[in-house]
Amino acid sequence: MATKVLTLVGSLRNGSTNQQLAEASATHAPEGVEVELFSGLENIPFYNEDHDVEGGVPAAAQALRDAANGADALLLITPEYNGTMPAVLKNAIDWLSRPFGSGAVKDLPSVVVGTAFGQYGGVWAQDEARKALNIAGANVLEDVKLAIPNSVVRFAELHPQDDAEVAEQVAQVLSGIKSVAEAN
Repeated sequence: MATKVLTLVGSLRNGSTNQQLAEASATHAPEGVEVELFSGLENIPFYNEDHDVEGGVPAAAQALRDAANGADALLLITPEYNGTMPAVLKNAIDWLSRPFGSGAVKDLPSVVVGTAFGQYGGVWAQDEARKALNIAGANVLEDVKLAIPNSVVRFAELHPQDDAEVAEQVAQVLSGIKSVAEAN
């Protein structure tokens, strides 16, 4: 049985290098790993406890929770916006964290990776996402990381899935997720 990795991409832009990185992850997933690319983060309303009640959870938020509940692990792929993660990704973590202490990410093996225009590949955004996931109760794999710098230049004419180094790196990330998910 394959390890199912739910993948959330923090960039909503068409042609996003982070969306392309997600596609590369799906293409180069090692044997025994199934990467599910979640779409629709832009449809999830901002978290509001008044709406997080039985029968009142917005359909888009419930779909995200259902996807996480059906996953063996979580992969967040984030760009860096003003030194942190995009609001849609933080909002997704907020919805997945509730009810606090038993939300959909509770103990879920989770990894944060990404690519960004700058020279550090978005590490600040990745650190912020790891912090939020930790607080939400996820099992964040702190030693499984991937930050690809200079994305606009590096992937100007080459899709990440066609970059041999990226292919190897995403396969390693997914192998790390798989080993922890299988141990749980």
